[in-house]
Amino acid sequence: MPNKNNNRIERIDEEYRKEISQIISYDLKNPNITGLISVTKVKVTTDLKYAKVYVSILNSKNINETMEGLKKSSGFIRTELAKRINLRNTPELIFEIDDSMEYGAKIDSILKEIMPKEN
Repeated sequence: MPNKNNNRIERIDEEYRKEISQIISYDLKNPNITGLISVTKVKVTTDLKYAKVYVSILNSKNINETMEGLKKSSGFIRTELAKRINLRNTPELIFEIDDSMEYGAKIDSILKEIMPKEN
């Protein structure tokens, strides 16, 4: 039966990802949070106590300030999440930077440098 529970957690992860994206984009009014913030994925623990929220931040004035702002706003985001998604527990949110997009862009630029120019 663990597979059934796994599917449930994956559905919850995806639902949280969508809702947190919406909340950050439309409801958050923190001037320290700048740039384009994408919630790339959410990983909820099986007991639903914690959720790691991976964000990618582009064009931010200050990425550290933006991360601090997100951490300070996590209570508000969690409250909004509880209103939108009806589960017994709403997990505590832990924000992490997802630099995979940045990493991908770096790899792309390295490949462009080392690939022979085609005529």
